[in-house]
Amino acid sequence: MKKLKVVFVLVLVLCVVGCNSSSDKKKKKSQAPDNSMLVIEPYRLSGTWVFDDPSVGLVREPFVSGIPEMIDILVSDIPDADKGFRLIFSAKPFPGYAMKLAWRREEKGGNWYYCEKSKKEGWLCPALFKYFKTAPKEIYAKGEKLVTSSR
Repeated sequence: MKKLKVVFVLVLVLCVVGCNSSSDKKKKKSQAPDNSMLVIEPYRLSGTWVFDDPSVGLVREPFVSGIPEMIDILVSDIPDADKGFRLIFSAKPFPGYAMKLAWRREEKGGNWYYCEKSKKEGWLCPALFKYFKTAPKEIYAKGEKLVTSSR
């Protein structure tokens, strides 16, 4: 009988450990990726900057409230940027970054950032959390000509 109890406890422990580890895997999948360098391909649609990123469930996600003007400055030297460009961004400085956004405050689930180049603030919506676990204190960005489009 004692041997049966030990086996039962062992099976119970293995079951609990197995359940917890699969639960942890599910949690990790739903969290923002830990990449330090991120890339999206914004383009203009109906006069506003948008981007698609099926890997995080975003389609035609618009940039609003001051961010489009910042993007206009970032891509001013990129021919045909309206048709699409590579936007590389990170919470850490990287070689060749062209724009730095500094966090100001949270509002309505999104976050306001200040751009020294445009001397304006812009609001990044909650889609920001698809890329960062928390709103970064700074975001560094660079725009590049799109060589081949994934769309």
